[in-house]
Amino acid sequence: MNTRFLTLCACAATLTSFVSSPAHAQKPFHITDRWVVGGEGGWDYLTADPASHRLYITHTNRVEVLDTTTGKSIGAVTGLTRTHGVVIMPDGKTGFVSDGGANQVVAFDTKTFAAITKIPAGTNPDGIAYEPTTNTIWAFNGRSKDATVIDVAQKKSIATIPLPGKPEFPQADGKGTVFVNIEDKNSIVRLDAKSMKATATWPLTGCDSPSGMAIDASGSRLFSVCDGNKMAVTDATTGKSLATPKIGADPDAAGYDPKSKLAFSSNGEGSLTIVDASKPGYPVLQTLTTEKGARTMSFDSGNGKVYLVTSKFAPADPANPKARPAPLSGTFTVLVVGR
Repeated sequence: MNTRFLTLCACAATLTSFVSSPAHAQKPFHITDRWVVGGEGGWDYLTADPASHRLYITHTNRVEVLDTTTGKSIGAVTGLTRTHGVVIMPDGKTGFVSDGGANQVVAFDTKTFAAITKIPAGTNPDGIAYEPTTNTIWAFNGRSKDATVIDVAQKKSIATIPLPGKPEFPQADGKGTVFVNIEDKNSIVRLDAKSMKATATWPLTGCDSPSGMAIDASGSRLFSVCDGNKMAVTDATTGKSLATPKIGADPDAAGYDPKSKLAFSSNGEGSLTIVDASKPGYPVLQTLTTEKGARTMSFDSGNGKVYLVTSKFAPADPANPKARPAPLSGTFTVLVVGR
């Protein structure tokens, strides 16, 4: 956090490219800090909660909770099996985590980090979102290819909605609509929260295996990150494709900053792509070198920072070179990106 902004020359020396524009005549993004969390195993999504200055990170069978002002651990939600996504309620008192290994969603107290209740879901709940107009949690089940809708007040499932394929990351627009990427069909499904029904399926032209998704709620745009080095930008009202800017390889998460109109893609190759969503054609503003494996991220709207996670890895297995290498114990780390 105490590192000064890098100059353009320093950025070039560290393999960070930056394209300036009048709309973003600011210094480039760079890694400002590294917080070593440690522990064992892999990870999935992370969620920044600006109101409480906390970062929630799903980490194998637990959720790590860090103070974003210091980078220090303030606790963990434990007793889980294989965690994927976290949602924190607007009042900040309760969180929900999808536990894919146990086919359930777990509600927890954000003060004590103790589990409040465990809610059965479909098979392997993964991405998760909060829909405020109906006060519901939406858990998207990768293996059973459906969505579990949970009433927050009752903390119980009230519906199961079938989907046309394997769902990945969802987003809610805050006005009664939920969107989710369908990974194996290269599409987006739009769902009505009140009727709890799918209302449209939109093909993602030029997008293969969409995973992470960000939303510009006020501008009605969706940003899906795809294999093949593409970000698919979609009109959230009509489903029309708006652009497919080039991003890094092996992405898994996306973010959007409504203040600066920037879209982010975290890429497992070891890069963060920053797209200028204020301009026609959606040009890439910057490609920041991060670290290999840093393929999930969360944007913090409170401080404008991006958080990514990765670790050191064991050598690849020559007998199975396509297998993801195992994370090395004690090396799990948060990368903090700012400018």
